[in-house]
Amino acid sequence: MRIGIDCRYVRIGRHDGISRFTAGVVAHLPERHDYTLLVHDERQLESLPSDLPWELLPAPTEPGEPLVARKVNRLGLDAVFSPMQTMGSRGRQYALVLTLHDLIYYRNRTPPREFSWPLRLGWRAFHLSWVPQRLLLNGADGVVTVSETTAGLIAEHRLTKRPVTVAYNAADPATPRPEGGPREKSLVYMGSFMPYKNVETLAAAMPLLGADWVLHCMSRVSAADRARLERLAPAGSIVFHDGASDDEYLSVLRSATALATASYDEGFGIPLVEAMGVGTPVVVSDIPIFREIGGDVAEYFDPSSPSAVAAAVRRLEARWDEASRASVVQAGRFRWETSAEQVVRAVEQAVAARGATPGQ
Repeated sequence: MRIGIDCRYVRIGRHDGISRFTAGVVAHLPERHDYTLLVHDERQLESLPSDLPWELLPAPTEPGEPLVARKVNRLGLDAVFSPMQTMGSRGRQYALVLTLHDLIYYRNRTPPREFSWPLRLGWRAFHLSWVPQRLLLNGADGVVTVSETTAGLIAEHRLTKRPVTVAYNAADPATPRPEGGPREKSLVYMGSFMPYKNVETLAAAMPLLGADWVLHCMSRVSAADRARLERLAPAGSIVFHDGASDDEYLSVLRSATALATASYDEGFGIPLVEAMGVGTPVVVSDIPIFREIGGDVAEYFDPSSPSAVAAAVRRLEARWDEASRASVVQAGRFRWETSAEQVVRAVEQAVAARGATPGQ
């Protein structure tokens, strides 16, 4: 079987969530089929396996995306998997599996900042109703999502009649922290500073933990966000790394007491898997997706309460050694090999269903 993998969302230079998901799946595809990478810029190939053939397509943000199937048809593929749900399906001659990562933008409608203003307007309009989402998903033969939490929401809102497969996000393997190594009184936050991320609650918890505690914020931050957070915490208790490298991020993680996030909402939570994978436990909001990822290993808190954050950190300290060991085991549930296998099974099911449907 010839399967096209839509890699047009792979970022050049540094991954975001969807880019990392694409690269992780592609790097672990089972060998029982022939795969072709679909890119819009040859520089994307730097993050992808070099031994797979590839084809150029227009970028997914171009106006002609709804009709991209006409170009894909010429490649003679049996099926295509896309890590997004927006790939055009009209007129296709192949099985198609799309991915819906989460429904977070229906509840938090601020579009990604890197989008142009026409795309931002379209993004907002798209999320005003469930109808466009249903049309996209039902235009495919199968749907992949990255958590049981989102699969449940897809069913609850009746977003598709197609089979839904869960293929978890994962983290790239990293060396665990040495057992008995140094542990600093520090928390690590990895993520943006959008309102629903609620970083303010973490900052407000710092004076409750004590003067010797530090919160490391790893992502790029605006001057306004930095100033707002600094007003909530004692001077010097928040360290802004303003876009740490992977090595710097892992180094800070391996010496921290915990990774922390007070998000009110999330699509998944790759930083949780990254932290647990190196043996750093997590203290996180008590929301369904974090319960699914952290299981019984994490400490949970009410995201509206700085005192609840501080209490969760204290509980974690009391069982830290056991939580560190259990975190590595918990992170092992999320593996790219397993996710890639689930993706390919969804594609195989889509091809079989399409072949059994008269007129397709």
